[in-house]
Amino acid sequence: MDKQDDINVLVVNKIDDAGLKQIASVSPRIKILTSWDYWDAQDTTSGKATDSDAPEFNAMLAKAEVIVGFRPPRDVLKRAPRLKWVHTILAGVDHFLDKDLVNSNVQVTNSTGIHAVQITEVIFEKMLMFVKMAPMYFDYQHEKKWERHILGRLYGKTLGIIGLGSIGTRTAQIGKAFGMRVVATRRSARKITRAPYVDVVYPRSQLDQLLKESDFIVMILPSTPETKNMIGEKELRMMKLTAYLINVGRGDTIDENALIRVLEEKHIAGAGLDAFTVEPLPRESKLWELSNVIISPHVSGPIEDYLKRAMDLFCKDLQLYVEGKKLFNIVDKKHGY
Repeated sequence: MDKQDDINVLVVNKIDDAGLKQIASVSPRIKILTSWDYWDAQDTTSGKATDSDAPEFNAMLAKAEVIVGFRPPRDVLKRAPRLKWVHTILAGVDHFLDKDLVNSNVQVTNSTGIHAVQITEVIFEKMLMFVKMAPMYFDYQHEKKWERHILGRLYGKTLGIIGLGSIGTRTAQIGKAFGMRVVATRRSARKITRAPYVDVVYPRSQLDQLLKESDFIVMILPSTPETKNMIGEKELRMMKLTAYLINVGRGDTIDENALIRVLEEKHIAGAGLDAFTVEPLPRESKLWELSNVIISPHVSGPIEDYLKRAMDLFCKDLQLYVEGKKLFNIVDKKHGY
């Protein structure tokens, strides 16, 4: 085959030999370049990204038609003039989707679809920890204290889901298995409707109704200009005093200072947070000290075989790319997801 038909795929975070062989097996046209001797693009959603100006790395970028990994390097369009497709092995693209990339003809795909099971488990972990008073009983165990309390349950409660994508749908399904009533909002909804496992889908304009009636509100939103601080002080004060807020999306979708205020005032019962405005969460943040907060360090997505699952998804898309067909999981760059 003529050399010009080669497809140079630049892999920018370290994967094992099995993953490299899997990519190469898609087509003899695939030529793999690996950057991790010069730059390993680890998960940089915290915003503390580094990069490399090594001549060897820049030479790889100059050849690259496809880049796959957590994120592309800075100034990628200038450094990779042959680039046609960027695939992130994460779901979110906010950590690298800049104006130049949005306005370019470069396709961007993500790994939506491989997170639903594990993130839903984290959602229900936090919900169950609240209703079964797990943090208090962990403390009692350390104190060797035997004291019984009446516990709550999920059955019969209303679960409100903000962001009804693949994770939201899975969350609704498990909520139904617990005997919960499920309501949700969806950006594309224009009127009140229904969806699989969801009793009521509200348009975004009726978010207030979801906030007022839900016992648990689960945020599963990407970071975009539209979602930034979507839940602010006004929205938080619409929630029931007995309600809990769970966030497994992006931290900047909630006004964190307002959340701290309502939690300190016990205006809502608590919050289970896996995402924060600044990550790592600063040691001086009041969230660490609040007894009605459960914190995890943005760990709801990764699992033991995450890279294998991500490579499976990428290789399906790569096969379509080789065949000149439409890719899965194409990101709407203007909307940011």
